Amino acid sequence: MLGLFASLMFSQSAYANNFNYNFLEFRTATDPKFSGVEFNTLVLQNVHFIARVDSQFEGDADIATGFGFNGPINQFADVFGQALVHSISYPDEQGKDRETLGEFNIGLRVWLSNQIEATTRFGKLDENSVFHAGLRFHSTDQLSLAAETRNSGIYGPQLALSVRFQF
Repeated sequence: MLGLFASLMFSQSAYANNFNYNFLEFRTATDPKFSGVEFNTLVLQNVHFIARVDSQFEGDADIATGFGFNGPINQFADVFGQALVHSISYPDEQGKDRETLGEFNIGLRVWLSNQIEATTRFGKLDENSVFHAGLRFHSTDQLSLAAETRNSGIYGPQLALSVRFQF
């Protein structure tokens, strides 16, 4: 009886992922300027692998890899999170050496319409906060464009634009 009750409760809320977690993204940001690339791919239905690199091209780089989780909340929204290890070399004028830091974040992706997605992500990179919020326009199933505000915990608050190729 308990098994029947549990299956009825969970079967109504069982949705597939509402968003594509297989993509290659190129981005650029302002003040301070940086450019970056990110690769994301599902390894299981609700687990994805992440690799990304960001740089101001001033002798610096933020290389991050790790795993994330993703899952549906309802038919229009997914919750996701990431656990990443960063290898950071700072710009020449900061005079810092390379360091390795951990990041954990959690976020939400919501469909506002057939082609417009709102996304947000909060987290910590060592002692610094991480925040991303923006809108993504999906022009096709394979291509989307985004505008967002972000603070990756390294470069400070920025406005960023990105193009994402989904596969």
